[in-house]
Amino acid sequence: MTIPARREAARLLLSLDPPAWSLRHACAVADVAGFLARSIAADGIPVDVRAVEAAALLHDVDKIPAARVAGTRHGDGSAAWLGTHGMPELAPLVRDHPVTRLADDEDAARLAGASLEARVVAYADKRAGQALEPMAARFGSWRRRYPSGPADPVPREYDRPPKNAGWADETARRVYARAEVLEREVCAAAGVTPAEVRRLRWSRRALREAAR
Repeated sequence: MTIPARREAARLLLSLDPPAWSLRHACAVADVAGFLARSIAADGIPVDVRAVEAAALLHDVDKIPAARVAGTRHGDGSAAWLGTHGMPELAPLVRDHPVTRLADDEDAARLAGASLEARVVAYADKRAGQALEPMAARFGSWRRRYPSGPADPVPREYDRPPKNAGWADETARRVYARAEVLEREVCAAAGVTPAEVRRLRWSRRALREAAR
């Protein structure tokens, strides 16, 4: 399979019967990523918009029971699923999107050196929970749910518990600082400020077309 177009990516997501919360998040991330990728392309910077949009819509498939890959970290599971379903080009774009990767020096360095497409997907995930929000609000939500910071959070239905109780405050500050660097880089490439980031509302339309 080549990199799927919008409708095909939507069809693949719907085939997994995602829960409503997962679908809302996937759409929010995909819309934000689409806006960023197309803004970057409009500034003449080479970026694979089609790959960004497909990867963003499918970035969290490993949280859906039908696509769960037992024994893998979040992100790795999505990358593995994409690879085994004929989309190996998308695997590197989703592997390091989880915020928990920023707590690990090696993981964070890999994301910092990743393709622009991968960094766009990772940043879009940090701007979109169930809707577009400032990155500070997104991190605030994580801290409310995980007072010591998310510890590679795993939904209750997953096969394994989180690896630890959470982040120490020092780790949380380091994670946010790294996220701010990511934000500056991606927004600079797109020629926008963080406050100017918008949703390019394509995902729900693609889902409706795929469901026909």
